[in-house]
Amino acid sequence: MTKYLKFDTPAVKQSTDLKSDYGLKNHGFIELDEVFWNLPTSALYEEAVFRNEGNIVCGGPLIVNTGKWSVRAAQDKYCVKEPSTEDNIWWGEHNRPFAPAKFNALFARVQAYFQGEELFVQDCYVGADPDYRMPVRIITEKAWQSLFARNMFITIRNQDELKRFVPEFTLIAATGFKVDPRIDGTRTDTAIIVNFEKRMAIICNSSYGGEVKKTIFTVMNYLLPLQGVLSMHCSANVGSKGDVALFFGQSGTGKTTLSADPGRKLIGDDEHGWSDTGIFNIEGGCYAKAIRLSSEHEPQIYDCTRRFGTILENVVYDPTSRRVDLDDDRFTENTRAAYPLENIPNVLEGSVTKTHPKNVIFLTCDAQGVMPPIARLNPDEALYHFISGYTSKIAGAEIGLGIEPEITFSACFGAPFMVHHPYKYANLLRQKIAKHGTQCWLVNTGWVGGKFGVGKRISIRHTRNLLNAALDGKLDKVEYRKDKLFGFEVPLTCPDVPPDVLTPEAAWGNKDEYWKKYDALAARYIENFKAFAVDYPPEVTAAGPKRMRK
Repeated sequence: MTKYLKFDTPAVKQSTDLKSDYGLKNHGFIELDEVFWNLPTSALYEEAVFRNEGNIVCGGPLIVNTGKWSVRAAQDKYCVKEPSTEDNIWWGEHNRPFAPAKFNALFARVQAYFQGEELFVQDCYVGADPDYRMPVRIITEKAWQSLFARNMFITIRNQDELKRFVPEFTLIAATGFKVDPRIDGTRTDTAIIVNFEKRMAIICNSSYGGEVKKTIFTVMNYLLPLQGVLSMHCSANVGSKGDVALFFGQSGTGKTTLSADPGRKLIGDDEHGWSDTGIFNIEGGCYAKAIRLSSEHEPQIYDCTRRFGTILENVVYDPTSRRVDLDDDRFTENTRAAYPLENIPNVLEGSVTKTHPKNVIFLTCDAQGVMPPIARLNPDEALYHFISGYTSKIAGAEIGLGIEPEITFSACFGAPFMVHHPYKYANLLRQKIAKHGTQCWLVNTGWVGGKFGVGKRISIRHTRNLLNAALDGKLDKVEYRKDKLFGFEVPLTCPDVPPDVLTPEAAWGNKDEYWKKYDALAARYIENFKAFAVDYPPEVTAAGPKRMRK
């Protein structure tokens, strides 16, 4: 900025006050104009507004527009295939191989691209448990992205610690740099490339904050299981008696909303590790969907959209009054709020527990309207549903999704971020739930009374009451029925929930149509699991659904 305007930006005089001795020359970046090191939130606000990257709106959030990409470019993610890691990686749709020579050539062009430019650096940690904590460096072109990293990861407050900081993994967000498919062999001019050998990742041609967050999660999903830690795409909270609950689920299933419970302390909303000693948050912040948030149903998250320090991505606002409209989806359905954990009032201090989960909840958004709102799973059924990862993709989570939800199966409820084969994560889960006597549940946060467009989304009040009953042990002694197709147990009654809610076919006008839809879904489950059956014990395969007899 200074090389064009010839005068100081707001924080330029403090740009090196929090600099690490391990500078950017160690990453091969030379001839830079200015580097802004570990700026605090207020300074990053000033820089972002000065550079016309965003605006401040009512209550204090910084609102930004991410441009072309407002969702993850899931099909443009690559892992460098090299001898030290290639046997550990689950190659395929979610981990596309990238040649080391091509990576080296691409990185050389990124180094040249940055010459003469200004950069922002945040040195921080991922992993709240000190035994598994990893120092990471996030290098960005934009000030607001540096604030995003500061919000999402675990910041360092001590100046001496920052001075001695040496990263074990570095992420470079070259948001204005386009790759060339003809030269780089990529699918498009956007690419997210992870190189485990060089302990480095590059994001090219995407300003969407979720790419930074999920790339670091991908890295931890590779490293933690090698240490015997189950890395999980889940939210987590803990009750007053130390009873931890995990909420697995893909985007749009309710992980963030349901874990933000005033009666329980939040550990984190999206990414966790399960070690031999307990649960820990991988991150230091939350990245919540903001579309149609309400103060009635999600008061804690809603409040964060009105607070200083929060970044609102692609949220519509009135430029005169500076009031935001969380119901307006003109830019994307995937509007987001990124804020530090400290913005939530009842967060568990330290984000680490010394107790193990009492309950594990698999969240599925069933747009077919046929799954029960809650079901109790035995260990084999739990493994089957964990490996299957059934839900419906909702508009806005990834590039290419329309309005109509799509049936999808995402292994471990987060296949795009899983680097090892799903068996690695499933085997760790099996060991841990067996050792600690964890109860597993399947909870449907999708539609009732018919499929999407016919029925309606299940009441969040009913879902919360069902979850509270499960977590409080109130479903331990009620009567259950065995589901005709899936075999899992469905409670016949639940406090504060109408009995007919627990019988999904009751809300369908045409019962024959209901059973046809349910049977069709069972068939999709069976077909999907064929790709995994060879790797799992027969009792896990047998825990899946059975087709209706003709």
